[in-house]
Amino acid sequence: MTQTISELWDPVLDADRQQADPEVDELLQGAVDLHTHPGPSPFPRRMSILDAATDAATVGFRALVAKSHHHSMQTDILALETAGLQDVPVKVYGGVALNRTVGGLNPYAVELALRMGGRVVWFPTISSPAHLEFHAHNHSSGFPVAGIPLRENEPISVLDESGALKTAARDVLDVIAAESAILNCGHLPAAEIDVLIPGALEAGVTRIVVSHPEFVLGAGPDRIGRWARQGVFVEHCLAMLVGREPKPEPVAKIAEFYQAAGPGQTIFSSDLGQKGNPLPVTAYRRMVRALLDSGVVPADIKAMTGGNAGGLLAG
Repeated sequence: MTQTISELWDPVLDADRQQADPEVDELLQGAVDLHTHPGPSPFPRRMSILDAATDAATVGFRALVAKSHHHSMQTDILALETAGLQDVPVKVYGGVALNRTVGGLNPYAVELALRMGGRVVWFPTISSPAHLEFHAHNHSSGFPVAGIPLRENEPISVLDESGALKTAARDVLDVIAAESAILNCGHLPAAEIDVLIPGALEAGVTRIVVSHPEFVLGAGPDRIGRWARQGVFVEHCLAMLVGREPKPEPVAKIAEFYQAAGPGQTIFSSDLGQKGNPLPVTAYRRMVRALLDSGVVPADIKAMTGGNAGGLLAG
């Protein structure tokens, strides 16, 4: 059952939602969150898809994307369209992450998700070699653990033994291009993304996003600048900036990436929905306030919280 807004807010995690900040809320009108993590999921979640959309509507978001590391959420979204979602003034999109549970680099899964209305294809995330290597040595990273038994994950590279893109990866890129969908590079290592981006551009993909470059990927500001000059958007995840334990000076933490990409190629998404973390809207309000206090102009904030992502979602 979907919770009411008052029930959804946590008195500790979302305590600052009670504080009025009209300047921030005005800037969030028309915002777009390309990266939410509602349930259902094997990972513990604190909100459903309908919860996420209902809360986003309280400050005037226009759209959000529901992501699962394990399955396409597009069918969940379609099922909810006659069960309450149709009454919420926030458009909800899905997609598919190319991990082991959907068959990896599986163009059949991509076609199904996109042709049923999905808009985003994430290349391997939890099955990425970089993700598995990072979490083998960082057990306290805070990344969730499945609440049901699942077989051992195996890494998926997009490169063959010669260092070229695998045929399956190219097949997936062709589908993304044909459907004018968004390619997110997932949690792939930066060296693989260096090959994936030119391959995507060659295939005709025009909407490319790289998420949280400072987490797992190992992509520094210089690399981000090179990618941005190729038209790639850089997605900074609020879970890592103003989440459960807000970092001091969140704007300073990403300053070099921001300077390398510029506001025209930068997106803020929440990457939130996990149990024990604040709600996405809570994090957006914190980040917009931090951006304003750091002197970022409102027009750039509007672009990075809605305009850029909205352009990517547009058909």
